[in-house]
Amino acid sequence: MPTKPTKTIKQTLEYRFPEWFKLTEKLFNEVTAFYFGIIQEHEVILELTNKEALTELERFTHKTKDNPAPPFPLKWDIPAMFRRACINAALGAARSFFSNLNRWKNLKAKAEAKGKKFTDKPPVPPRKWHKHVVFYSGMFKDYRINSIMLKLFDSNTWRWVKFHLTGRQIPNDWEVGCPHVVIKQNRLQIHFPIERQKPKVQKIAEQIKNPDLRICAVDLNIGDRLAVCGIFKSDGTQVATRFIRGGDSLNGRRKRLLGMIATRRSLTGVLNKDEQDNKALWNKIRNIDDYEAHRVSRRIVEFALKYGASIIVFEHLGKFKPEKGKYSKRANSKRSYWLRGRIVRYTRYKAWEYGIITSRVSPRDTSRLCASCGLEIARHGEKDNPEGYRPGAPLFTCHCGKRGNADLNAVQNIAKKFFLRYAA
Repeated sequence: MPTKPTKTIKQTLEYRFPEWFKLTEKLFNEVTAFYFGIIQEHEVILELTNKEALTELERFTHKTKDNPAPPFPLKWDIPAMFRRACINAALGAARSFFSNLNRWKNLKAKAEAKGKKFTDKPPVPPRKWHKHVVFYSGMFKDYRINSIMLKLFDSNTWRWVKFHLTGRQIPNDWEVGCPHVVIKQNRLQIHFPIERQKPKVQKIAEQIKNPDLRICAVDLNIGDRLAVCGIFKSDGTQVATRFIRGGDSLNGRRKRLLGMIATRRSLTGVLNKDEQDNKALWNKIRNIDDYEAHRVSRRIVEFALKYGASIIVFEHLGKFKPEKGKYSKRANSKRSYWLRGRIVRYTRYKAWEYGIITSRVSPRDTSRLCASCGLEIARHGEKDNPEGYRPGAPLFTCHCGKRGNADLNAVQNIAKKFFLRYAA
């Protein structure tokens, strides 16, 4: 059965007639609230499908030749597609509200049946509406790479206005849905939902039977080599390798910002409850971490696509104890570790768009044992004696005579564990 991955492309609109956008949004919320009130009075509408409910609500409110006297006539003169967008927004809000209300009632009944006191407050309908305007077909037209025409309300009538667009372009193989406009302080953004058709992804148990299967094993680190990737065939043969670096630069930037936060905290003293300290610096740290997670995850997916891998395998990383030392050192270690989990999450959804699924294996001894013979390795630097085990060292030496890059050895162990799990 085919599935449709969806995502949103954000583009910036030329900043023209912002007051018309605000008037259109205000009208959109008023009409949505009107339809929400009708649904509240006629809850039976929610038992219908969305298409049937739309027809019923239009019959209640819209005057036509076949329906000259609707019971709740609209007081606004609005386009048909604008009206339908409001109805669907009201239906979505009503389904969510009554679903939460029924859940609350069930929880209350269970608590009372057990003789327990139930103190949770019931959900309430929206007191204020802040929905963004959804532009259905008929409310926008002539969409091109750098321009679009939108139908806006100027407090008296509806006008077609042409706007220039800037920002990320929509990929050619994606279908564009109905956009909505987000009004910011001095900026207008238009968000396009996009989707595309793709075949259903086979389960790993089915894929493993394919003799031409290729997987991409990934070892994530907190040093300069943020990710080390290897492509493996179903017989265990390694086809390609890729190192994704940038950890030293990231750790240096993050540690400097954390040091600035620690210094400022020592000067400001105790903060008020729920007050965010050094907000700009924390936002900067989160942004650089988010950027790196997107950068690394995108390169992992591109590497897997290049060599035809249909499964990406990570380690299932568990708890982590940060390094001892100053605040900036400990906090930096924690965030380096958290970054690995974010890379896995981002890789998962990026890969799924291309029909690639992710899997995880136990991290136990992937860096400590030799991938060839299974004996414990010595991990060391270039100028060190090949003795003992130093975590994070770049090289390894084994008693069987094998030596080389320690991260590549870990990648081979990850792939080996994956194939052994599904071995007959």
